[in-house]
Amino acid sequence: MPHESNMPKEDGIDNSLSLMREGYMYISNRRHSFNSNIFKTRLLGKEAICMVGKDAAEVFYDNEKFIRHNVAPNRAIQTLFGKNSVQTLDGEELQHRKAMLMSMMTSDKLEKLMTIAHKQWELALDKWSQMEQVVFYEEVQQIMCRTAYEWAGVPVEADKVEKLAKDLGALYESAGAAGPNHWLGRNARNRIEKSLEKLIVSVRNDELHPPEHSALHTFSWHRDLNGKLLEPAAAAVEVINILRPIVAISIYISFMALALHHFPNEKEKLKTNDEQYAHMFIQEIRRFYPFFPFAMAKVKEDFVWNDYTFEKGTFTLLDLYGTNQDPDFWENPSEFKPERFINWEENPFNFIPQGGGDYYIGHRCAGEWVTINIMKVSLDFLVNKMDYDVPEQDLSFSLVSMPSIPKSKIMIENVKRNV
Repeated sequence: MPHESNMPKEDGIDNSLSLMREGYMYISNRRHSFNSNIFKTRLLGKEAICMVGKDAAEVFYDNEKFIRHNVAPNRAIQTLFGKNSVQTLDGEELQHRKAMLMSMMTSDKLEKLMTIAHKQWELALDKWSQMEQVVFYEEVQQIMCRTAYEWAGVPVEADKVEKLAKDLGALYESAGAAGPNHWLGRNARNRIEKSLEKLIVSVRNDELHPPEHSALHTFSWHRDLNGKLLEPAAAAVEVINILRPIVAISIYISFMALALHHFPNEKEKLKTNDEQYAHMFIQEIRRFYPFFPFAMAKVKEDFVWNDYTFEKGTFTLLDLYGTNQDPDFWENPSEFKPERFINWEENPFNFIPQGGGDYYIGHRCAGEWVTINIMKVSLDFLVNKMDYDVPEQDLSFSLVSMPSIPKSKIMIENVKRNV
């Protein structure tokens, strides 16, 4: 018999402030205090279930048990996701929209992406060699912005890139913020969506001709399950779902630079151009450092799991960061050790920095391979194609701020091309 009453439960009328104060560690802290991978609490005025770990991820990404429609808080919709985006869909509608996004992830398109990223890194290296000091995170945002716009087939004026990079960055930097910072992200989304809507209308009016099979071309002509073209606003939101995640890779690239600084022996290992070790290093960056804190869903219908009852409509959080740091699966998870991936059997539920489950029928990030491929290009530049100094600065990063970014944004100096 189920014993739902035995599920650990956090005291308090609403614990949203505790979540904001503790950030990435909110669920993990209670996991340790309750000695349980699952507990109940109250968040945003609602009863909520929080879970962590491989088994929890497996049930969380079961489309028969959880849905995403009307789950994300409005502040996340207005900044991070966008209205009626793929992240908020379920069932056939989700699969149909996801297929559109996954059509961008073919090997030839990813190869083109890497070529563009390489070119943009080359241009940035020329620029940085003329600068006294480089704010690495902000400069990489611009590299990623130029790469994203070119790959997506979206025209952009050179003098607008810096502003666009900041606007796209604001979408994920403000997702959990309140007050002025939230409105920075909200206003940025409005600007980007409106500009893209105009471009999509121009494509349909035969006034603009983006490269065939680019995101702008493909999404402009995509039809929904009823055979109708997406509304320009909906198509614009999905183009942003190509642009924004690529700019967000600047967080991972910054953590790569941080790891190379903190673990110089890793840089020596990477200089051998061993592709397998480079891949393991990138995976360890994605496991070790914080990115997305958690995923959100709600229970589709009543069900019982591990003798606990999940009631229809219950808001549920899966701890992504905590699952990647799970000591039940990862040996010494607080140790930076790329070699842990040597014999790792790829699993869609135990390593979930960008969500878990299936790419095509679930909510795992469609752009995960975009992330990995761009990180490979970026790592090659950091290790083999440039030299630079890291002056004294505050390189700490917070597990409270979501997303977490090194405090100094990583300042580098004396950048030189490594001939």
